Amino acid sequence: SSQPPQSPLHKRIFKKWREIYAKHSFLILVVCAILIAYAYPPLGAIYLAPQITATWIAVMFIFILAGMGIKTEEFAKAFQRFYFNAFLQLFNFGAVSGIVFGFSRLMLLGKVLPQSLADGMTICASLPITVNMVLVLTKSAGGDEAAAIFNAAFGNLVGVFLSPALILMYLGVSGQVDLGSVFFSLGLRVVLPIFIGQCLQKFVPPAQAFVKKYKSRRNTSRRHRSIVWCSSYTLSFARRFSKEVMPARAIYSS
Repeated sequence: SSQPPQSPLHKRIFKKWREIYAKHSFLILVVCAILIAYAYPPLGAIYLAPQITATWIAVMFIFILAGMGIKTEEFAKAFQRFYFNAFLQLFNFGAVSGIVFGFSRLMLLGKVLPQSLADGMTICASLPITVNMVLVLTKSAGGDEAAAIFNAAFGNLVGVFLSPALILMYLGVSGQVDLGSVFFSLGLRVVLPIFIGQCLQKFVPPAQAFVKKYKSRRNTSRRHRSIVWCSSYTLSFARRFSKEVMPARAIYSS
Protein backbone atom coordinates (compact mmCIF):
# COMPACT_ATOMS: atom_id res chain seq x y z
CA SER A 1 0.00 0.00 0.00
CA SER A 2 1.26 3.48 -0.82
CA GLN A 3 2.12 5.82 2.03
CA PRO A 4 0.19 9.11 2.32
CA PRO A 5 2.17 12.08 0.98
CA GLN A 6 4.09 14.04 3.59
CA SER A 7 3.14 17.64 4.23
CA PRO A 8 5.66 20.30 3.15
CA LEU A 9 8.65 20.89 5.42
CA HIS A 10 7.63 24.42 6.38
CA LYS A 11 4.19 23.19 7.52
CA ARG A 12 5.77 20.45 9.64
CA ILE A 13 8.16 22.96 11.21
CA PHE A 14 5.32 25.37 11.92
CA LYS A 15 3.22 22.60 13.47
CA LYS A 16 6.13 21.51 15.66
CA TRP A 17 6.73 25.10 16.75
CA ARG A 18 3.07 25.52 17.70
CA GLU A 19 3.27 22.41 19.87
CA ILE A 20 6.43 23.67 21.59
CA TYR A 21 4.90 27.12 22.14
CA ALA A 22 1.66 25.68 23.55
CA LYS A 23 3.67 23.65 26.05
CA HIS A 24 6.29 26.26 27.01
CA SER A 25 4.53 29.57 26.31
CA PHE A 26 5.31 31.01 29.75
CA LEU A 27 9.08 30.49 29.42
CA ILE A 28 9.13 31.70 25.81
CA LEU A 29 7.27 34.90 26.66
CA VAL A 30 9.52 35.59 29.65
CA VAL A 31 12.63 35.23 27.47
CA CYS A 32 11.11 37.45 24.77
CA ALA A 33 10.18 40.09 27.35
CA ILE A 34 13.71 40.09 28.76
CA LEU A 35 15.31 40.35 25.30
CA ILE A 36 13.01 43.19 24.23
CA ALA A 37 13.63 45.01 27.51
CA TYR A 38 17.39 44.57 27.13
CA ALA A 39 17.42 45.67 23.49
CA TYR A 40 15.45 48.87 24.09
CA PRO A 41 14.67 49.69 27.75
CA PRO A 42 12.85 53.00 27.05
CA LEU A 43 10.10 51.12 25.19
CA GLY A 44 8.55 49.75 28.36
CA ALA A 45 10.11 52.06 30.94
CA ILE A 46 9.04 55.33 29.28
CA TYR A 47 6.87 55.06 26.18
CA LEU A 48 4.46 52.43 27.51
CA ALA A 49 4.08 54.36 30.78
CA PRO A 50 4.37 51.30 33.08
CA GLN A 51 3.40 53.35 36.14
CA ILE A 52 -0.06 53.56 34.56
CA THR A 53 -0.38 50.63 32.14
CA ALA A 54 1.37 47.85 34.07
CA THR A 55 0.80 49.09 37.61
CA TRP A 56 -2.85 50.06 37.25
CA ILE A 57 -4.58 49.26 33.94
CA ALA A 58 -3.14 45.76 33.38
CA VAL A 59 -3.59 44.74 37.02
CA MET A 60 -7.18 45.99 37.15
CA PHE A 61 -7.95 44.23 33.85
CA ILE A 62 -6.52 40.96 35.22
CA PHE A 63 -8.73 41.15 38.31
CA ILE A 64 -11.84 42.12 36.33
CA LEU A 65 -11.34 38.96 34.27
CA ALA A 66 -10.76 37.00 37.48
CA GLY A 67 -14.00 38.36 38.94
CA MET A 68 -15.84 37.39 35.77
CA GLY A 69 -14.42 33.86 35.76
CA ILE A 70 -14.68 32.91 39.45
CA LYS A 71 -18.02 32.09 41.03
CA THR A 72 -19.04 33.90 44.21
CA GLU A 73 -19.29 30.54 45.98
CA GLU A 74 -15.60 29.92 45.25
CA PHE A 75 -14.66 33.17 46.98
CA ALA A 76 -16.79 32.28 49.99
CA LYS A 77 -15.16 28.85 50.17
CA ALA A 78 -11.68 30.41 49.97
CA PHE A 79 -12.47 32.77 52.86
CA GLN A 80 -13.57 29.85 55.05
CA ARG A 81 -10.37 27.81 54.62
CA PHE A 82 -8.87 29.12 57.85
CA TYR A 83 -6.09 26.57 58.38
CA PHE A 84 -4.91 26.70 54.78
CA ASN A 85 -4.88 30.50 54.72
CA ALA A 86 -3.12 30.69 58.10
CA PHE A 87 -0.47 28.19 56.96
CA LEU A 88 0.11 30.12 53.75
CA GLN A 89 0.60 33.44 55.54
CA LEU A 90 2.87 31.89 58.19
CA PHE A 91 4.94 30.26 55.48
CA ASN A 92 5.22 33.44 53.37
CA PHE A 93 6.11 35.73 56.25
CA GLY A 94 7.79 33.36 58.70
CA ALA A 95 9.42 30.45 56.87
CA VAL A 96 10.51 32.30 53.73
CA SER A 97 11.95 35.31 55.54
CA GLY A 98 13.66 33.10 58.15
CA ILE A 99 15.26 30.83 55.56
CA VAL A 100 16.44 33.73 53.41
CA PHE A 101 17.79 35.58 56.46
CA GLY A 102 19.75 32.52 57.57
CA PHE A 103 21.07 31.92 54.05
CA SER A 104 22.12 35.55 53.62
CA ARG A 105 23.98 35.54 56.96
CA LEU A 106 25.73 32.33 55.91
CA MET A 107 26.78 33.94 52.64
CA LEU A 108 28.07 36.96 54.59
CA LEU A 109 30.20 34.74 56.79
CA GLY A 110 31.66 33.11 53.71
CA LYS A 111 32.18 36.57 52.15
CA VAL A 112 30.19 35.49 49.11
CA LEU A 113 27.69 38.36 49.21
CA PRO A 114 28.17 42.04 50.06
CA GLN A 115 26.28 43.42 53.04
CA SER A 116 23.92 45.49 50.91
CA LEU A 117 22.83 42.51 48.78
CA ALA A 118 22.38 40.24 51.82
CA ASP A 119 20.25 42.87 53.56
CA GLY A 120 18.27 43.45 50.37
CA MET A 121 17.48 39.74 50.11
CA THR A 122 16.22 39.75 53.70
CA ILE A 123 14.03 42.80 53.12
CA CYS A 124 12.51 41.33 49.94
CA ALA A 125 11.80 38.04 51.72
CA SER A 126 9.98 39.94 54.48
CA LEU A 127 7.54 41.59 52.07
CA PRO A 128 4.10 40.15 51.23
CA ILE A 129 3.37 38.32 48.01
CA THR A 130 2.45 40.54 45.06
CA VAL A 131 -1.21 40.58 44.09
CA ASN A 132 -0.76 40.58 40.31
CA MET A 133 1.87 37.85 39.89
CA VAL A 134 0.17 35.60 42.43
CA LEU A 135 -2.99 35.51 40.34
CA VAL A 136 -1.19 35.21 37.00
CA LEU A 137 1.06 32.34 38.12
CA THR A 138 -1.76 30.55 39.94
CA LYS A 139 -3.90 30.77 36.82
CA SER A 140 -1.02 29.44 34.71
CA ALA A 141 -0.59 26.46 37.05
CA GLY A 142 -4.32 25.71 37.15
CA GLY A 143 -4.53 26.47 40.87
CA ASP A 144 -7.24 27.90 43.11
CA GLU A 145 -7.64 31.47 41.87
CA ALA A 146 -10.08 32.50 44.60
CA ALA A 147 -7.66 31.38 47.33
CA ALA A 148 -4.80 33.14 45.54
CA ILE A 149 -6.69 36.44 45.37
CA PHE A 150 -7.75 36.26 49.02
CA ASN A 151 -4.27 35.42 50.32
CA ALA A 152 -2.57 38.00 48.13
CA ALA A 153 -4.90 40.78 49.29
CA PHE A 154 -4.90 39.66 52.93
CA GLY A 155 -1.13 39.22 52.91
CA ASN A 156 -0.64 42.78 51.70
CA LEU A 157 -2.96 44.09 54.41
CA VAL A 158 -1.25 42.30 57.29
CA GLY A 159 2.10 42.99 55.65
CA VAL A 160 1.64 46.65 56.54
CA PHE A 161 2.28 45.61 60.14
CA LEU A 162 4.31 42.40 59.78
CA SER A 163 6.90 43.46 57.20
CA PRO A 164 8.29 46.45 59.15
CA ALA A 165 8.36 44.28 62.30
CA LEU A 166 10.26 41.49 60.52
CA ILE A 167 12.76 43.90 58.98
CA LEU A 168 13.30 45.51 62.39
CA MET A 169 13.80 42.09 63.99
CA TYR A 170 16.23 40.83 61.35
CA LEU A 171 18.21 43.97 60.53
CA GLY A 172 17.40 46.47 63.25
CA VAL A 173 16.09 48.90 60.63
CA SER A 174 12.76 50.64 61.11
CA GLY A 175 10.52 52.20 58.49
CA GLN A 176 7.12 53.73 57.96
CA VAL A 177 4.32 52.60 55.66
CA ASP A 178 1.47 54.83 54.48
CA LEU A 179 -1.45 52.73 55.72
CA GLY A 180 -4.07 54.77 53.89
CA SER A 181 -2.21 54.51 50.59
CA VAL A 182 -1.88 50.73 50.87
CA PHE A 183 -5.59 50.22 51.62
CA PHE A 184 -6.60 52.65 48.86
CA SER A 185 -4.34 50.91 46.31
CA LEU A 186 -5.60 47.41 47.20
CA GLY A 187 -9.20 48.54 47.15
CA LEU A 188 -8.89 50.25 43.79
CA ARG A 189 -6.71 47.67 42.04
CA VAL A 190 -8.05 44.42 43.52
CA VAL A 191 -11.39 44.70 45.35
CA LEU A 192 -13.14 47.07 42.93
CA PRO A 193 -12.15 45.17 39.73
CA ILE A 194 -13.26 41.86 41.26
CA PHE A 195 -16.58 43.43 42.27
CA ILE A 196 -17.04 44.77 38.73
CA GLY A 197 -16.20 41.34 37.32
CA GLN A 198 -18.73 39.65 39.60
CA CYS A 199 -21.44 42.12 38.54
CA LEU A 200 -20.64 41.54 34.85
CA GLN A 201 -20.77 37.79 35.40
CA LYS A 202 -24.20 37.90 37.03
CA PHE A 203 -26.03 40.70 35.22
CA VAL A 204 -24.51 41.01 31.71
CA PRO A 205 -25.33 38.05 29.41
CA PRO A 206 -22.59 38.84 26.82
CA ALA A 207 -20.04 38.76 29.66
CA GLN A 208 -21.24 35.29 30.64
CA ALA A 209 -20.66 34.06 27.08
CA PHE A 210 -17.22 35.67 27.12
CA VAL A 211 -16.34 33.89 30.36
CA LYS A 212 -17.16 30.49 28.87
CA LYS A 213 -15.04 31.21 25.81
CA TYR A 214 -12.26 32.74 27.89
CA LYS A 215 -12.01 29.87 30.38
CA SER A 216 -11.89 27.28 27.60
CA ARG A 217 -8.47 28.41 26.41
CA ARG A 218 -5.30 26.94 27.86
CA ASN A 219 -3.08 29.99 27.68
CA THR A 220 -5.53 32.68 28.73
CA SER A 221 -3.06 34.53 30.94
CA ARG A 222 -0.09 34.69 28.56
CA ARG A 223 -0.76 38.33 27.61
CA HIS A 224 -1.00 39.28 31.28
CA ARG A 225 2.30 37.56 32.04
CA SER A 226 4.08 39.28 29.17
CA ILE A 227 2.85 42.71 30.31
CA VAL A 228 4.03 42.16 33.89
CA TRP A 229 7.41 40.69 32.96
CA CYS A 230 8.12 43.21 30.20
CA SER A 231 7.39 46.18 32.47
CA SER A 232 9.52 44.74 35.28
CA TYR A 233 12.58 44.09 33.13
CA THR A 234 12.37 47.29 31.11
CA LEU A 235 12.42 49.27 34.37
CA SER A 236 15.38 47.23 35.60
CA PHE A 237 17.39 47.77 32.42
CA ALA A 238 16.36 51.41 32.27
CA ARG A 239 17.79 51.97 35.75
CA ARG A 240 21.02 50.38 34.61
CA PHE A 241 21.39 52.56 31.51
CA SER A 242 20.18 55.77 33.12
CA LYS A 243 22.46 57.96 35.20
CA GLU A 244 19.50 59.46 37.02
CA VAL A 245 18.28 57.50 40.00
CA MET A 246 14.60 56.66 39.50
CA PRO A 247 12.31 57.11 42.50
CA ALA A 248 11.81 53.87 44.39
CA ARG A 249 8.33 52.41 44.21
CA ALA A 250 6.36 51.76 47.38
CA ILE A 251 7.04 48.26 48.58
CA TYR A 252 3.38 47.33 48.25
CA SER A 253 2.80 48.93 44.83
CA SER A 254 3.09 45.61 42.97
